[in-house]
Amino acid sequence: MKNIIFLLLLVFTIVSCSKNDDQKERNPYLTDPVVSLNLNLNLPEYNGLKFPGNYVITSQGIKGIVVYCVSDTQYFAYDLTDPNHVPSSCSRMEVDGTIATCPCSTDENEYNIVNFGRHTTEPDTKYPMQSYNAVRNGNTINISN
Repeated sequence: MKNIIFLLLLVFTIVSCSKNDDQKERNPYLTDPVVSLNLNLNLPEYNGLKFPGNYVITSQGIKGIVVYCVSDTQYFAYDLTDPNHVPSSCSRMEVDGTIATCPCSTDENEYNIVNFGRHTTEPDTKYPMQSYNAVRNGNTINISN
């Protein structure tokens, strides 16, 4: 009897385990470069990140990383390569306010930085911008993956 109960519990446990629904589908166009940045907010080039609505662009990542200040405790960091095609000479996006735009003439993709990097017109069918962890510790913002 104990063996039957154990077997039923084991089967129930295996059946109830499922793939994590929050896990994102892997983007086939992009690689995962190793990113480890420490932005010192006391330095003039990063001082603007102390104020909401400001952003800086760094040279790390695939085509650069935009770091956007939402509040003094919340930051977003995204790669500036267009996530919906293979990186090319024109796929480095340009940032204007909260919108990142791909200059390639073939696609006109736009992404909203403060809306989790989602595509502005087709958020459910296009890949979002590749994100990085952005955490503020004192006067330093740590960007990593």
